[in-house]
Amino acid sequence: MTLPFILDPESPRPIFRQIVDGLRGAIARGSLAAGALLPSVRTVAEELGVNPNTVHKAFSELEREGLVTPERGRGMVVVAGVKQSARTSGEDAVLARLADAVRHARASGLTDERFEALLRRAKRMVADLKDSSGGGHE
Repeated sequence: MTLPFILDPESPRPIFRQIVDGLRGAIARGSLAAGALLPSVRTVAEELGVNPNTVHKAFSELEREGLVTPERGRGMVVVAGVKQSARTSGEDAVLARLADAVRHARASGLTDERFEALLRRAKRMVADLKDSSGGGHE
C-alpha cells in the first residue's frame, strides 16, 4: 500500500504529527475506510524512511483519538463511524495552525490583506508541488 500522504522534512511539525495528520486525513476522505487495516509499523517506517518508534507514536495517537483500534493478530484497524470525527479533528488541527500563523503574521507587522495574499500564494505553491509530484499525494 502506498501511503496517501508525504512527509515534509522541512516542516517544523514533528514527523509523528505529520504521520497522524496524513492518516487522519485519509480516514476523513474515506481512503482508509472503516475496517481497513493500517500498514504495519515496520512497513510505514520503511516507506517513509523514519524510525519505527516514530510510527508507533503516531499510531498510538490515532488510537488515543479513537480513530483506530488494535485487533489481535491483525494490527491497527480503522474504527467504524469515525470519518466525521477524523474530519473534525483534522479541521481543529488546521485551525490551530492557522491561528499560530495569524499570531506570527501580526507579530511581524503584516496586515490582514498581506496575510491573505501570502495564504493564497502558499496555496498556489502547494498546488504546484502536488502537480509536479503527479498529483497523487497531499
